[in-house]
Amino acid sequence: MFNSNLMPAALQPFAPVHTEAPALPAFSTAADAIAAYSGDDHIYALYPSKIKAAARRFVGRFPGRILFAVKSNPHPEMLKILWEEGVDTFDVASIREMELVSGLFPGAKMYLMHPIKSRATIARAYSLGIRDFSFDHEDELQKIYDCTGEAGDLNLHLRLSLPSGGAVMPLSGKFGAEFDAAVALLKSARPRVKSLGICFHVGSQCLSPGAYDRAISYGRTIVDASGVDIDSVDIGGGFPVAYPDMPVRPMDEYFDAIRSSLIANEFGAVEIIGEPGRALCAEGGATLARIELRKGHDLYLNDGTYGSLFDAGQFAWKFPVTLHRRRPPAPSQFLTGFRFFGPTCDSADTMNGPFPLPSDACEGDWIEIQNLGAYGQTLATQFNGFYSTHTVVITDETL
Repeated sequence: MFNSNLMPAALQPFAPVHTEAPALPAFSTAADAIAAYSGDDHIYALYPSKIKAAARRFVGRFPGRILFAVKSNPHPEMLKILWEEGVDTFDVASIREMELVSGLFPGAKMYLMHPIKSRATIARAYSLGIRDFSFDHEDELQKIYDCTGEAGDLNLHLRLSLPSGGAVMPLSGKFGAEFDAAVALLKSARPRVKSLGICFHVGSQCLSPGAYDRAISYGRTIVDASGVDIDSVDIGGGFPVAYPDMPVRPMDEYFDAIRSSLIANEFGAVEIIGEPGRALCAEGGATLARIELRKGHDLYLNDGTYGSLFDAGQFAWKFPVTLHRRRPPAPSQFLTGFRFFGPTCDSADTMNGPFPLPSDACEGDWIEIQNLGAYGQTLATQFNGFYSTHTVVITDETL
C-alpha cells in the first residue's frame, strides 16, 4: 500500500478545488468579435460547433478509450466543451495540467503518459488518484516504484521507439525503448504491476493511416519476443487535420486501419487507448490578428511566431486565412500571396507562407488565421510584451 509519509509535506494528498471557468464573451461571427473589440492585442477565438463535431467523431467511432492530450490546448473552455461531449479522460504531463483537470472536473480519470517525469510529478499524480504511467527506461520504472511506495495498483505503459513513419513531425529520437530494451522492460515490469501495456506515437500530423498498422505490428513483435501477456495497447496521437498543401485522408480510414490491424495482430482482447490532441481541437480555434503595416507583399501583424503562429514560422505551415475589414470598401476579389511578420523586434518572427489574401489588404484589416485550436494559444509566449489574454466564443453554427 502507498505510504503518504514518503512524500514531502507539500505533496501530501489534497482535495482538488472545483474551478469554475469564467464565461467567455460570445459573438455570432468573427467579424462581430472584431467590431466589438477596443484592445490592441490579437484575439483568440473558439468555435464550439467544430470542437463538438470532432469530439463526436472520435467518441462515436474510435475503437477504444479516448484520452485528450491536454498539451494541445489546455484552455478551460476547450476542456469543458470536450467533457460535455463525452471526452472524459485526459492525458496529462505535468503537475499544473493535473491540477487544472482535477480542478475543473473532480474525479476525472487522468493518465500521466509523459515518459520522463520528476519524482514530485509522480508523487503528486498518485496522490490525485492517477494510476496510469508511461515509462521507457529501467530508471524511470524504478522512480515510479519509489514514488508510489511500491504500490500494487499501478497500470504501466511501456513507450516504444518506432521506426520512422509517415508523419509531418516525427517524434522518434527523444522517447521510447528500442527493441531489446523493450523486451527486457516488459519482462521486468510484468510481475510488479496490476496491468501492463505498450504505447507509442507515430508522430504529429500523421498523413498515412498505414503508419498505425506498422506500429501495431511492430508492437506485436516486441510482445511476442518478451513472452509476457499485456493488458492494453495505447496507439498515441498523431491524427491529422487538413491544412493548405497538406491534404489528409478521411478519419474513418484511420479508424478502420487501426481496427483491422488490432485484429490481425491479435490485440482484439486488450484495452485500446488513443491520445488525440490536434484532431480534437485544431479546427475549433483561430487567431484574429490585425495588420499594422504593409510593405509590398509583406504584412506586419500584431501576432507572430512568439505568439500563436509558431508552426507557421518554425515549420512553414500554411494555415487557412480570411480577411475581415471593418470599413468600406469591400476587399478585392483578387488574391495575392503574402508573407507575415510578427510584432516582436526579432527578425526570426517571420512566417513565409505565402498566405493568399485580397490583394488590397492593408493596415487596419484583420486576418482570421484558422485551425489554430491546437498548439496555437498554448505555445504563445510573452516575449517583448506582445501577447493576448482575450479569448472569445464564435457561435455561428453554419461553419
